[in-house]
Amino acid sequence: RKRAHMAGVSARPLFLYGTLLDPAVLARQAGQRGLARRLLPARLAGWRRVALRGTRWPTLLRDAESATEGAALRTDAAALARLAAYEGPEYRLVPVRIRTRRGPRAARAWIAPRWRADTGRCWAPPR
Repeated sequence: RKRAHMAGVSARPLFLYGTLLDPAVLARQAGQRGLARRLLPARLAGWRRVALRGTRWPTLLRDAESATEGAALRTDAAALARLAAYEGPEYRLVPVRIRTRRGPRAARAWIAPRWRADTGRCWAPPR
């Protein structure tokens, strides 16, 4: 299988499912304008989006009967560092398996520890 390499761009995309789906938020937090044009619609099976306990932010919770819609994004190291700072210490980059129109692929998603998830509060991205 042939792999395309772009200098400085991560091989494993991020799966975005929350506030970073907003193009203005993504550009501001990543420090790169136009990044939203590179978002690829993606779906993460086996996880549901819920609120992070005590906040207005989302996290993901394992749930075999659910799936979360979001987007895949490849970033360079500088944007990844800025996005990690935005996500903060509550979240860890966790390996996940997503599906895009190009098929299944390995990705990473920022997910808070399970005990931080407010299981009774679903979270929907801004429209």
